[in-house]
Amino acid sequence: MDAENIPFPVINWENVAKTTHPGTTGAAWWQTLQFEALRVRIVEYSEGYLADHWCRKGHIVHCLEGAFTTELETGESFQLTAGMSYMVSDELSSHRSVTQSGVKLLIIDGDFLKLKAAVQTEYLQTILPK
Repeated sequence: MDAENIPFPVINWENVAKTTHPGTTGAAWWQTLQFEALRVRIVEYSEGYLADHWCRKGHIVHCLEGAFTTELETGESFQLTAGMSYMVSDELSSHRSVTQSGVKLLIIDGDFLKLKAAVQTEYLQTILPK
């Protein structure tokens, strides 16, 4: 689905094809709706999944089933279980997901999460060596 405006789709996720994305360990299965500046996905991670990269993209992530840990490249980590969410704008963290038992997530991302130029400049000044 590719549209500039979103009319009023009712989505039966059972009818949305799954694509497979291997992790460093395990696999992720994505069901994706793509609009011009918005992507909405149901993502499932297998047992033992570890993302194969550090992601700098912004997301709104809501845990539908199971549990997972979001690790930040800074060393922090956050455990999320069903009913919990996190949000981050583009370029504000390097993060990756890991799960021992598997998880099902709703993930929304798009242009509305792009980092504003003034915020990006301020952020970069805090992390770049002087």
